[in-house]
Amino acid sequence: MTASPTILLDEKPLDADAIATIARRGARLGLGPAALNRIREGRALIERFAASGKPAYGLNTGLGASVDTSLSAADLVAFQRSVTHSHSVGIGPALPVEAVRAMLAARICGMAAGGTGASEAVAAGLVAALDAGIHPVIPSWGSIGAADLLPLGHLGRALGGEGEVNYQGRVMPAAQALALAGLPPLDLREKDGHALIVANSLSTGTACLLIEDVRLFIDWSLAAVALNYEAFRSPLSVIDAQALAARPAFGQQAIGARLRALLIGSDLWREGAARRLQDPLSYRCVPQVWGALSHVLEQAHAATEIELHHSGDNPIVLAESGRIVSNGNFDLTSFTLCWEQLGQALAHCAAGIANRCLRLMSPAASELPRFLSARGQSRAGYAELQKPLAALEAEIRHLANPMSISPLAVSDSIEDQSSMAPRVVAKASAIVERLRYLVAIEMMCAATAIELRGVTGRLGPQMRQLHDAIRDLVAPLEEDRELSRDLENISRMVSAPWPFATIAWL
Repeated sequence: MTASPTILLDEKPLDADAIATIARRGARLGLGPAALNRIREGRALIERFAASGKPAYGLNTGLGASVDTSLSAADLVAFQRSVTHSHSVGIGPALPVEAVRAMLAARICGMAAGGTGASEAVAAGLVAALDAGIHPVIPSWGSIGAADLLPLGHLGRALGGEGEVNYQGRVMPAAQALALAGLPPLDLREKDGHALIVANSLSTGTACLLIEDVRLFIDWSLAAVALNYEAFRSPLSVIDAQALAARPAFGQQAIGARLRALLIGSDLWREGAARRLQDPLSYRCVPQVWGALSHVLEQAHAATEIELHHSGDNPIVLAESGRIVSNGNFDLTSFTLCWEQLGQALAHCAAGIANRCLRLMSPAASELPRFLSARGQSRAGYAELQKPLAALEAEIRHLANPMSISPLAVSDSIEDQSSMAPRVVAKASAIVERLRYLVAIEMMCAATAIELRGVTGRLGPQMRQLHDAIRDLVAPLEEDRELSRDLENISRMVSAPWPFATIAWL
């Protein structure tokens, strides 16, 4: 059996792709000497403050509204062990294993940035648990995004030997899993419990996974657009390089270039091949709409890597200046607004996909049989596909509504502002999950429309590959049948990386 590769966190921080590789593809994580040195320097300052009794939030004070409560020297360690218990109040369905792994990796990255003051033993314990495949069972609801305190509380409690974990595909008591893996429970010392929970690791880690998912959506959805252009016999003036350069809105030129590459060799480039001078806007404005999506994805990516590369802890442990400073760096308003905007950009794409599918099924728009029925109106064809099409688009539109504005004040009104970051990322992920089915519907409709129009032989090589891949999964609709399985098959295809080497750059 091939050993999992190790990604080293050392001088340079990890990027979002590395987190996805660790979370989804089983890569191991190692801490290099530079990362360990940053952890040790921060820890040395914590130990000096603890010995001197100098006030530092979360070290020798209570948390939240209890900041005005001083802790005795004898209570410093016991208090830290209570922190993970008191914050284990999450509710709802358990996070997927990949989300737990991403959260663990993101928290290790934060500790390695040096601002947490966590002990080296705790950081090493998180790495050991991640590499051993010990995945705490963590409820997915409860964090308001003013640090993901509750999910990280469950994580710390489980790695301390209490609660449940998923280990080798089975849910079992945490203490049992740690024993089977040969790992000791975390030994939390001064500040360690607080250092474990006071971070936005769930939001950051799952955002890294979502970046990968949105990129895949862009790849496959553009391929579906190109296939639909072939099916609708669209004028390719909409992706003309000079026209797109005349008003270089964010991203549209790059999207135009990708569509031109997908359509290399297509008969549509021949003068007079298109049916009309202009198509509906859902066809005509793809470079602009998908260009906007690619632009806001870049912004969300940058915001995510800021969180991944630095410590957003409160207090921040500044080893170089010998200070421990209370601050608001855990606030994720800028991050959250990027992801809210991305959800809205995805909703615009959903509307475009749905409308193009409806146009293909309409004889007035496509000049093809209604509902793409090969046997005419004696059969339903794809008529009933319009119901999930409309339902998915409506759900996506609902999920794109903002939720980060004006949350309730909690902790005796001390925490009177928060970003709702983890739920914003979660709803963007739910949008992508639904979009995969919309893309599947567009591909299925476009493949059928190409056949009904009799232009299969006019496709360029890349669209011919895609058409053949769809037909390998889904037979032509000669007679009405159940279509759910067909959609599931294509949805699984578009959940995986683009398989065709001819356009591997997508």
